[in-house]
Amino acid sequence: MISGRNTRIINAIQKLNPEYETLNDLFGMARAVYEEDNAELPYCLKLTKYVKDMIACLPPSDHLNGLYWNVLLWEAPFLFESFLLYMEKNRPTEEKFYEPRIEPLHQVVEAIQELADDLLDELFINLPPRTGKTQIVKFAYVWWGSRNTELSNLYTAFSDKITKGFYNGCIELINDPTYTYAEIFPGNSIAKLNGDDETIEMNRVKTYPTFTCRSIYGTLNGACDCSGLGIADDLFSGISEAISTDRQSTVWGLYDNNFMKRLKKKSKLINMGTRWALGDVQGRRRRLLEGNPEFAGRRFKVISIPALDENDESNFDYPFDLGYGTADFRMMRASFEENEDLASWFAQCQQEPIERFGALFEPATMRFYNGILPDREPDRIFMAVDEAFGGGDYVSAPVCYEIDGDFYIHDVVFNNGDKYITRPLIKDMILKHKIQAIQFEETKTTTDYHEWVDTELRKEGYRANITWKAPGSQKSKDRRIYDKAPEIREMYFLEDGIRSKEYQRFMQNIFSFTYEGKNKHDDAPDSMAQLCDMKYGGSYARCEAFARPF
Repeated sequence: MISGRNTRIINAIQKLNPEYETLNDLFGMARAVYEEDNAELPYCLKLTKYVKDMIACLPPSDHLNGLYWNVLLWEAPFLFESFLLYMEKNRPTEEKFYEPRIEPLHQVVEAIQELADDLLDELFINLPPRTGKTQIVKFAYVWWGSRNTELSNLYTAFSDKITKGFYNGCIELINDPTYTYAEIFPGNSIAKLNGDDETIEMNRVKTYPTFTCRSIYGTLNGACDCSGLGIADDLFSGISEAISTDRQSTVWGLYDNNFMKRLKKKSKLINMGTRWALGDVQGRRRRLLEGNPEFAGRRFKVISIPALDENDESNFDYPFDLGYGTADFRMMRASFEENEDLASWFAQCQQEPIERFGALFEPATMRFYNGILPDREPDRIFMAVDEAFGGGDYVSAPVCYEIDGDFYIHDVVFNNGDKYITRPLIKDMILKHKIQAIQFEETKTTTDYHEWVDTELRKEGYRANITWKAPGSQKSKDRRIYDKAPEIREMYFLEDGIRSKEYQRFMQNIFSFTYEGKNKHDDAPDSMAQLCDMKYGGSYARCEAFARPF
């Protein structure tokens, strides 16, 4: 091993404030080391990364630009991102696929690299429609098979039309002169194409072709093999099929009995597509990986990027009008809500599958108001605080105004920060609305939460009726939400369009709750059920801050 010596060399080079000649020599050293010992590839890639990083820090020049592309070309067979960038080297920027979409698709690229580096066995990719998930995987499929053309790779989807489009796209990446495939893999060529079987033979004709694309309903057993990369892409034709329990079982049988049986032990797997329902193929596969002890050694990762982030802003606002901005996605959401089908919005765009038949709260069954309260003093103002207990939970605290027997959820705290972030938010909300009664749901080990709030309120000269109680089990929480659902539906919530970002997330969390399925987070509906328990807790005097008389 020569890494120690090379580390001293690169440390010395870094002190020289290197320019083109030094960086070019370093690149030459990386290539020479790799030719001497292929096992030194990880170290050689560290050297080439350093070269690229330094190029970005130096004034631009033709020499440095040429060196940058030469480095990418050398890296391309080893690094998926370098392959993507170099493949589109000669294409106009606005016509490139990856560079304009590098955020957030870089997350997907890194995960695919982990598959290639044998750090993962399996990858799940969930992105909204038309944001690039199939195209990025198409590049990966071609790259994977081109690195070792003796391996067999298998792509499947719900229909022949989809697999045919993927097949033709692979041929385009290899043959289209606007791409630089021939420069990256000069020794590769297509030996045979079979459009009927959707197979591509690279370099020579083999029993199992380098690339095969085949519908999940096509002939897989005996006809296909996968020793390289297997891809299962959108195995349901749409919503009606995906939410049918009969179709879920049928497609799972085809996936598990036919497709998965084609994958050899050392092959890698990508599962991708819309998460329509908890019982779809990806849901069942993830349950095996996450909960079955027999799969404990299976290394997997989930890349799930929603249309709108936690601040209700777009994750896919690509330049050149290639993606969807915040306004685009909000219009889509409003359309789904108008059609009383927010479940489809959550599934298609937010990557949150929902069991439709178990959903307790739908916009059509809820009551909304325009944010203007009745012109009279409220009978009381109270708030329930559902604290977060880790695992990405949110602190959820709806503020309720009771006026003439009606209940208005006028404001909320809904934040997944730690207690040093959320406790001040709760305190400020209490002071903002002059809330008279607050109930915290907390354990004996988290009593410092309400104690801190109470102490800070007293410093402000404000006193409120603060109570607390222990949370129930998950089963009892679900039961309470179900029992209180009719009362929750009778309360008034802010209508869409005037909600804050936190309020919007709060409402999405309510709409995504299902009694029949598994809920990732139930903080908002649980806090609303807790609020219902407080409805009949009596009246409270209004508290006002005042200056001490002495």
